[in-house]
Amino acid sequence: MNCATLDPMQTATFPATERTELTELVRGNEGCLLAWLSPLVRRQNVSLDLSSVRRIDAAGIAALISLHATAHEAGYCFTVMNLSPHVAEVLVLVGLERILSSHNAVRKSYSSSDFCRSAA
Repeated sequence: MNCATLDPMQTATFPATERTELTELVRGNEGCLLAWLSPLVRRQNVSLDLSSVRRIDAAGIAALISLHATAHEAGYCFTVMNLSPHVAEVLVLVGLERILSSHNAVRKSYSSSDFCRSAA
């Protein structure tokens, strides 16, 4: 599946802080993210805005991989965007930046801080 060819109006973007004050995607708080987004990635394309996340560990990476796999199995895409420098560095080090990162984000009037991925 090529996410870059999807209609941006089909992609909903959620800030990581929408349901929780998520500034660290680490063991102990990854479950909340999975419980919140797993049902959504099964029925639509989702891009998660990680601009508020300053720290990520193996559990956080595993949660992102799980969301990506769940979306893919359901025929949808899961991406992350607006990565802090540290989170971006970690995803590059583990080889996931190219798989998970959403580039060419554009603002969409879904809610005040939502974005969607450009089809271009």
